[in-house]
Amino acid sequence: MGSTQTQHQRSELQQLHLKRFGMAAFSYGLALLLTWITVFVGYYDAPSSSALLSCVLIIASQLIFLCLFISGQNQRFKDPSLTEAQVMVGLLWATYFLSNLGSARGSFLVLYILVLAFAVFLPPSLFMRYAALALCSFIGVTLWDVRQHRLIEPEMALLQGCILAVTLVWLCLFVSYVHRLRQRMRQRRLALQAHQETLRGMMRQLEDLAMTDGLTGLRNRRHFVVEAEAELRRLGPGQQSGLAIIDLDHFKRINDLHGHAVGDRVLQSFAHTATGCLRDGDLLARYGGEEFVLLVPSVDAAQLAACCERLREAYRLAEPADTAISSGHLSLSIGMTLLQGGDDLDLALSRADQALYRAKRRGRNRCEADWVSARA
Repeated sequence: MGSTQTQHQRSELQQLHLKRFGMAAFSYGLALLLTWITVFVGYYDAPSSSALLSCVLIIASQLIFLCLFISGQNQRFKDPSLTEAQVMVGLLWATYFLSNLGSARGSFLVLYILVLAFAVFLPPSLFMRYAALALCSFIGVTLWDVRQHRLIEPEMALLQGCILAVTLVWLCLFVSYVHRLRQRMRQRRLALQAHQETLRGMMRQLEDLAMTDGLTGLRNRRHFVVEAEAELRRLGPGQQSGLAIIDLDHFKRINDLHGHAVGDRVLQSFAHTATGCLRDGDLLARYGGEEFVLLVPSVDAAQLAACCERLREAYRLAEPADTAISSGHLSLSIGMTLLQGGDDLDLALSRADQALYRAKRRGRNRCEADWVSARA
């Protein structure tokens, strides 16, 4: 589940990078349009070749970014959406563009703000660096005009610089607030994910407790029924599995003579002994009282009989700890049958139960079988 959630988060992050990259590319497409509009209406003081150079800068940079983005080479950048590179190109274009507008420059100062809008989600230190670059670029262009004696209204240029500085300072404060807000949201999301993982762990523990017998540590009857029905659905033509019901002989006498505490240790001893005799895929569950039920997938009659005999002999030689019962004084009886695809579980349990009763009538400490399928 954790892997699926990680893949989902990675997919969402990739979509976010794609949208951010697409928005930047679209914005630079509008920048191309704006460049030629200013040329046609006469606001662009430089020759058309200068506007063409500005457009080439944008087109070439976007093609390079697109190749990096598609090929995956952008992993060398801190931000896979190439936001920093896009912002840098935008600031260069805006500065070059404004330097050729002359008296109309103040009307287009908002372009710096629009370019920096893409850097809002960068760390505040990076945003401040780009904001300072934007302000220094505007001051540099203005000083260059002063040197070239092209600045007609120095007071207006000073006012424009102050307005830009105030706006950039406000943006820096806003970005710092957004960054702190995102950090809080990230912390809350991580805390929520931790709580969810804790709840999932608790749910798994509850499910495990609901499927486990508290005394022996084996699976309980409800879990066995679910697994056995699933095994019946899995069986195909010609496939079969083993089913056995196990009853500890004279268990009531053990309780009466030695007490229920000793009886509990006998049950635990059986569970430990039986677990050591079975394969990993076999399922042993406590069916109730001193009765246990065993499901052995993919076996024939001979294999199931050998498994049950091995289990019976191992339990007969077991010696429960902290009891007065010595080795050789324990025994069990087993009723066996086979499961085939399409069998009814209740009928199969009834066949195994009848075989168990035959084992008890014939003196206990033995295995009896009913190999006749309910489908026969």
